[in-house]
Amino acid sequence: MATRHENSLSTYLHSLSQTPHKLRKRMLATWTPNQELNHVRLRSGADMKRKLEWYDLVALGVGGMLGVGVFVTTGPVALKITGPAVFVSYIVAGISALLSSFCYTEFSVEIPVAGGAFSYLRVTFGEFVGYFGGANILMEYVLSNAAVARSFTEYLCCAFEKGADSWRIEVGLAEGYNRLDFPAVALVVLLTLCLCYSTKESSTLNLVMTVFHVIFFGFIIIAGFCNGSAKNLIEPRGFAPFGAKGVLDGAAMVYISYIGYDSVSTMAEEIKNPSKSLPIGIAGSVLIVSALYCLMALALCLMTPYNEISDKASYAMAFRKIVGGRWESNVIGAGASLGIVASLLVAMLGQARYLCVMGRSRLVPYWFARVDPTTGTPMNATIFLGICTALIALFTDLNIVMEMISIGTLIVFYMVANALIYRRYVKQGTTNPLPTLLFLFLLSSTSIAFSLSWKLNEEWWGLALFGGASISITALFHYKVPCLHRPSEWSVTLMPWPAAASIFLNVFLMSTLGKRSFIRFGVWSFVVTLFYMLYGVHSTYQAEEIELEMEDSNQTSSIQQIKIEIE
Repeated sequence: MATRHENSLSTYLHSLSQTPHKLRKRMLATWTPNQELNHVRLRSGADMKRKLEWYDLVALGVGGMLGVGVFVTTGPVALKITGPAVFVSYIVAGISALLSSFCYTEFSVEIPVAGGAFSYLRVTFGEFVGYFGGANILMEYVLSNAAVARSFTEYLCCAFEKGADSWRIEVGLAEGYNRLDFPAVALVVLLTLCLCYSTKESSTLNLVMTVFHVIFFGFIIIAGFCNGSAKNLIEPRGFAPFGAKGVLDGAAMVYISYIGYDSVSTMAEEIKNPSKSLPIGIAGSVLIVSALYCLMALALCLMTPYNEISDKASYAMAFRKIVGGRWESNVIGAGASLGIVASLLVAMLGQARYLCVMGRSRLVPYWFARVDPTTGTPMNATIFLGICTALIALFTDLNIVMEMISIGTLIVFYMVANALIYRRYVKQGTTNPLPTLLFLFLLSSTSIAFSLSWKLNEEWWGLALFGGASISITALFHYKVPCLHRPSEWSVTLMPWPAAASIFLNVFLMSTLGKRSFIRFGVWSFVVTLFYMLYGVHSTYQAEEIELEMEDSNQTSSIQQIKIEIE
């Protein structure tokens, strides 16, 4: 046993010594869409079952977004960052999400696999960029799901006329980690078991809950408009008491509300007609949800002055304050709890499929890639991420979780927009990529300069200079560089303008986030990069070598067989 352990350690240390060589060979290694669809997908053993229709996707997209952020972020953002203008923040975030969703849709129709952004980035920019994007979106899913699960407890308490923290147990840990939330853990465990059983049945459950949730949103909007007062939009300190900066800062914070549409693209392997269903499911759900979010935020600010909005269970507390609002408050608590369950169900569907495809690529242990042949679900990935989500939801306060969420989402959406432009204007092996890479670099640089000028309250001429430069650079690129690739089934029109606008908005929204978000993102980036260097690159290198040897062996056998037949 000791000898075997020493041999394993010696082998690993020898492998580590070859890290520079392996990084050169693997970091920029790309796969073709055909390899992603066939060769890589087969590594899961069993196929995921194609049972979903377009209406399932719309329901998954709407269900995944409704409640993920609006019940969690609207109150705190209106109270501390934007004031009554919070619905404008939702409009800005919705425009950015819609532009990003167009980029996702083109990729998902052309490469209908479960890997989402991970697969899109890997076929475009190579293995490491795909891995980095996938790791960040996984972090977003786990953290946002933990935040939503804790919010579920707060609204459930309101449904039973309890205080927001009354079902949490206080223990002697550091502030922010000292209130144990067992109802949130129970919810995550229950949904994990449901998702392990069947995707189609989970989708049907989500469809039922989403229909109810949309009706419930309509109740809140109508009740809010009927019981509210327009004077609350301008009192006590005006419509935008924190100025335009507060509105845009709020847009970055409420962006978590749109993370759910990304999970629709991860269902691509389980859809009967991807080219028809994916555009309707992704873009359609973003449009529906954007309209509902704006009306919901406006209803909240009509019901109560922004400085009196509760930062916990905001809608339930608002109904409790207005005349005759007691029973409505109970309904809001119960309805929001059910809506949060639907949102959590979809988000947990998406996160498991990301990890499954990363397992197929050997960037994480292959155990995560296994698809259960009976249920057709990535059971191992689902259980592991369910445990991670439950642990974070058990200990971590909502405010601490939320600080980390938006930045990873914005970075991944920024990377996907860059990837779409690169894929449209560069043909691997035949086109010089330098003009496109230079354009992407200059666009990002001017976007950062504009964003910093805004954040630091510089003179207006700086905003005009850098904003005009971004537009001019995009116009020059559009005029000078020909588009070489346009998918026949579905493609974004007016390229490169929509993707360039998505890049600009994502950079701008990132710049409004606080220092702590960037520090924690930097720590996470260091951890995942270190994991790639110590495990991922060695695992993928070894897997590719083995498969190449097998292919060479099969080809040699085929040649020998042909020779025998000829003889």
